[in-house]
Amino acid sequence: MKVIKEIRLDGTSNGEISVGIIDEPYGINSDSVASIAVSLNSDSHNVDWKVHIPKANIDDVIEALKATKELI
Repeated sequence: MKVIKEIRLDGTSNGEISVGIIDEPYGINSDSVASIAVSLNSDSHNVDWKVHIPKANIDDVIEALKATKELI
């Protein structure tokens, strides 16, 4: 993953959220995706959760996250 930004994971002593791009995640000629990886111990090789978001879905995911933020 080409990391774009690393963010400290609130509520943990050394966890982090890594946001980046993965090229050809599903094999040769598959489209690149945005990737969000969460590690509870700041270890990029030991990811606890991850999600791949196709480019076409990024704006909708951002909108949903903003709406969620307003509700919590």
